[in-house]
Amino acid sequence: MLIDILKKLFKRDLTKLKNELVAYQDEANIWKVDKNIINCGGNLCLHLVGNLNHFIGTTLGKTDYVRQRDLEFSLKNVPRATLIQQVEETIEMVEKILNQLTAADLTKDYPIIEFKEKMSTGFFLVHLTTHLTYHLGQVNYHRRLLDNAIK
Repeated sequence: MLIDILKKLFKRDLTKLKNELVAYQDEANIWKVDKNIINCGGNLCLHLVGNLNHFIGTTLGKTDYVRQRDLEFSLKNVPRATLIQQVEETIEMVEKILNQLTAADLTKDYPIIEFKEKMSTGFFLVHLTTHLTYHLGQVNYHRRLLDNAIK
């Protein structure tokens, strides 16, 4: 049951991330930062794609993805179409790997100790959904703030 819930949440919020990218009125705004807003929508998108491909793809699904976390925050001006493609590929990867998990897998320790203590795979996957939602909200706010500023 939890696997089905996780699949729905990841798909819902990654689809919303894709829609946020599409909704920027000016593609250049995806990469704008100002004053205390240091993470633009583009870098937050790259971070979420990198995060999920690392923690679900590589760690649970044994994909060949190699995370370059520094680039998630330093790359700039990646075309919107490329970001959208990466989000779509992430949606497919997450669904594929979650489809391979069983309820028993969720009770096992997550293979990486990420927060100084062991946690179950199910707990860590729930954490990943909240991490996605947190940054999705930031992207939404970033877009609305910049789109309203250019009117």
